[in-house]
Amino acid sequence: MISSFIFHFAELAYTMKVTEKCDVYSFGVLALEVIHGKHPGDIIPTLSSSFTWENLLLNNVLDERLPLPAPTIQDQVIAIIKLAIDCLDSNPNSRPTMNMVSHMF
Repeated sequence: MISSFIFHFAELAYTMKVTEKCDVYSFGVLALEVIHGKHPGDIIPTLSSSFTWENLLLNNVLDERLPLPAPTIQDQVIAIIKLAIDCLDSNPNSRPTMNMVSHMF
């Protein structure tokens, strides 16, 4: 929670604008933190830059202390990871709105 606040504040300090898109970015960080089991700062640059799904291995993103989810659940987890990555787009205008995010859930 604190780390998503720090990312939110960092973007706010950089852009000097308070927008809904700052909250969307914070949501993406928080979602990845829950999935990753720790602050995702080490994987955010990898996920955000020239990202291809072929390079994604669930065991690189998921909390390493937990077993991989059953195949029937993996698609849902991947959908949440994709959504979180969309929320981290460096261009705030390219991020989904929170309304879109809530509908996707």
